[in-house]
Amino acid sequence: MLLEIDQLVKRYHHKIVVDHLSLKIREGEIMGLLGPNGAGKTTTINMITGLTKIDQGSIKIFGQNLEKSGKAIKKGIGLVPQDIAIFDDLNAWENIAFFGGLYGLKGNRLKEKVQWALEFVGLKDHQKQFPKKFSGGMKRRLNIACAIVHQPKLIIMDEPTVGIDPQSRNHILESVRRLNREGSTILYTSHYMEEVDAISSKIAIMDQGRVMAQGTSDELKKMISSEDRILLTVSDASYSMMEKIKNLQGVIDCHGKGKEITILAKKDSALIGQISQIISNMGAEIHSLQVEKVTLESVFLTLTGKTLRDRE
Repeated sequence: MLLEIDQLVKRYHHKIVVDHLSLKIREGEIMGLLGPNGAGKTTTINMITGLTKIDQGSIKIFGQNLEKSGKAIKKGIGLVPQDIAIFDDLNAWENIAFFGGLYGLKGNRLKEKVQWALEFVGLKDHQKQFPKKFSGGMKRRLNIACAIVHQPKLIIMDEPTVGIDPQSRNHILESVRRLNREGSTILYTSHYMEEVDAISSKIAIMDQGRVMAQGTSDELKKMISSEDRILLTVSDASYSMMEKIKNLQGVIDCHGKGKEITILAKKDSALIGQISQIISNMGAEIHSLQVEKVTLESVFLTLTGKTLRDRE
């Protein structure tokens, strides 16, 4: 087991942010970590990388206890933080060389690894440019280059595609796949459900400091295969309409945005007629109705009661 987290706890004053969390990642996996804001993902990552003290529990990486062998372990980890960590007064080459030096690279080996990292993230032609001239996507790619210059065994990526254009996002996702093919194990968090579903070999869903469920995408979807997701577009949606639908027997959840309503219901429930009647009684019309197959998003909603982009 490359990473083994056992009964991890982190408290801030009287609030438990990470609550007896356990998680295992095998060598060669891409583990997608999903959770709404406030779920404890970044705090967990900070404990794995030694940035935050562990209050209770243990973390083993490469078979060694983090608290006993932290210095040696950290040399085998690369962290791509949520907030971009690069220096505006250093050019791209110098930024990567600085971080490479922190990991013990020097001389010709450092130069070789910096060139490799620049080529890997597609910034070779921009190596003498300063980050202030870079787009958001280029800054993210430079951030990744700084984290992988020493070719770590474990790469932790915390929201690496936030606020960037689709082309840069696709480049980063392909980079993740390639890093994995070349031997790195990856822990990847994102607010983009489709990203995690596309690249992860395993997925863990967190909420309130705990892992609620974990497995492959298919395994997680099978957990709620007894449920349907009904998508409606109506002429006029209201809070009271959604509350009436939510109170129907067989409805698990109902939420909406604008004229769109999403209903999670027990599979094969005879609800369509009742839902239509409620909408009609409230003077509205149904413009479209679709029963969707189980998705990773519906699994997430069932387990956490929140959409992934909820802000807490």
